[in-house]
Amino acid sequence: MTLSTTAGGQPGALFTDLYQLTMMQGYYRHGLHEQDSTFDLYFRRLPFEGGYAVWAGLEPMLDTLSTLRFSEADLAYLETLGDFRADFLAALRGWRFTGQVDAFPEGSLVFPHEPLLTVKAPLWEAQLVETMLLNTLNFQTLVATKAARCVLAARSSPHGGEVVEFGARRAQGPDGALSATRAAVVGGVTGTSNVEAARRFGLPVTGTHAHAWVESFPTELDAFRAYAAVYPDATTLLLDTVDTLRSGLPNAITVARELRAAGYELRGVRLDSGDLAYLSRHARAALDAAGFPDVRIVASNDLSESVIAGVIAEGGRVDVYGVGTQLVTAGGPGGGALGGVYKLSSLNGRPRMKLTGDPGKASVPGEKRVWRAHDGQGLLAWDVLTLGDPPRTGDAVSDPTNPLRAARLPADLTWTDARQTVLRGGQRTRPEEPLKAVQTRAQTDLAALPPETRRLLNPHRYRVSLAADVAALRDRVSAELRDHAGL
Repeated sequence: MTLSTTAGGQPGALFTDLYQLTMMQGYYRHGLHEQDSTFDLYFRRLPFEGGYAVWAGLEPMLDTLSTLRFSEADLAYLETLGDFRADFLAALRGWRFTGQVDAFPEGSLVFPHEPLLTVKAPLWEAQLVETMLLNTLNFQTLVATKAARCVLAARSSPHGGEVVEFGARRAQGPDGALSATRAAVVGGVTGTSNVEAARRFGLPVTGTHAHAWVESFPTELDAFRAYAAVYPDATTLLLDTVDTLRSGLPNAITVARELRAAGYELRGVRLDSGDLAYLSRHARAALDAAGFPDVRIVASNDLSESVIAGVIAEGGRVDVYGVGTQLVTAGGPGGGALGGVYKLSSLNGRPRMKLTGDPGKASVPGEKRVWRAHDGQGLLAWDVLTLGDPPRTGDAVSDPTNPLRAARLPADLTWTDARQTVLRGGQRTRPEEPLKAVQTRAQTDLAALPPETRRLLNPHRYRVSLAADVAALRDRVSAELRDHAGL
């Protein structure tokens, strides 16, 4: 069974958790569904034990929100569940999302405890879309962040290096594979092996041949020659079916000479097993000595940012890293899932918060703005949440999870409003941004992040703070909740 989607391919209205629908009916029955609500989407912990996250998935989510409707088939199915009354189902027939969404532009670097996206909408509208928002934005932000880490690791080589996405066969289903490719592009990858993703997102598509190709011919050299005969302008040869250095590499050089004699050039060789640093050094030396310095060396085999960094540290000479499983599944320490949450912060103009017994999980009430500062060198320096006005020099600010961790803002900061209104009245405020523009924004933000925050291991913590007005509101609402509960 495939996922029910709209005519445009976005998730349909039933792509939600049941309790969103049961709460919607409850709000409707009690006359609460049209209350003005504000929900914030944010996460509490950075993935991969890193210093940043790359915000991704916003553009496809805006498409979903602006076209979301309950179809007749949706309503017929809900009726079969026996939990929904006829008057509620009739009300859903004309339902659509009419709210406002304020968000960081896609591709921005984002950090814990700041509202990445705020939904302002009638309560039943804002409630329904929670699952879709979290599903799309959590996953794509996680993969985009993993991709950025791999790309930064590859670019640390003095010889340069790029990353392409090779993960379709290990992704979580077709939908996960396509979403992962899109998010990986936001994070900086330059191409994909997935033909459908390349078509859909306008990407370069890349690939070689499999071991089965070599095994289908009498000898490895026969296989290489046969492949080159079919694709003389685009031949990349897989070297490790028999023995990388003693068989695959000499045979590839033989074919490279034959291609050159016919007026073509071997494009690349691929390493898919073994000690990639050692093998790529020897392959580069042999190719250069044979007169083929422009043949690119491609590496695959369960790569991650740490493996890429290790290959480079050991003198590897890889030009292209094909990253698959670890990228599309967001594997590694601190990966697997982004813990994004969606919390009510205001209802009919009155602040709301989740207090809870764990201070680290308490939400921040009120309708907030996020201000981002660059320092005198143009580097990202500080994010501050306020109830309205931008921060000022000397203002006292505090950590969202530890009020005792306080500071005063220095004078050399330039503040900008970090978010934009991207949906108003349920419709986009601007055309969809091209994926390339989103990727460029991510690269710009990464270049502006201090190196000690950008590094892979033990990065410095980027500061996100509450202005005094937000902190005071949180303290007041928290005290009121405790008083009402008799705590």
